[in-house]
Amino acid sequence: MARTQDNLAFADRLKQALKRSPKRIETPSELALQFNLQHPGSQITNQAAQKWLAGDNKPSPDKIDTLANMLGVSVQWLRYGIPESRPAQRGSSSNRAATKQDAPTATELQLLNRYRLLSEHQQGLIAELIEQITLDREMWITPPKQ
Repeated sequence: MARTQDNLAFADRLKQALKRSPKRIETPSELALQFNLQHPGSQITNQAAQKWLAGDNKPSPDKIDTLANMLGVSVQWLRYGIPESRPAQRGSSSNRAATKQDAPTATELQLLNRYRLLSEHQQGLIAELIEQITLDREMWITPPKQ
């Protein structure tokens, strides 16, 4: 199968979930082994896992379900890249911050001033960190175990 945008996007999400998974899975053979231990259907080969990671192929829906369960992510997010819709939690400070556009606090302004003193590379690292942290609300069913 050819490397389609859909397959490449799935591969990116799979790699991201593997990086953040509490269980260390760093190679296609480790992925195949762990997958085969949990999937009730047919086994996969190391080559199949490599194709998933390279974006050459995308697993069938039942295999994506097993991967999502194994990695603790939303099936919807892993399959399509769509955040899991969740009801808003009352009184949540993170929910308040996401919906209310208040003026920046003194602490936020201090952080912004410090951020501006960083090099372009350091600012990029901070932006990436914030992106990763905010993804938790989209992709994780439960927080990863420490």
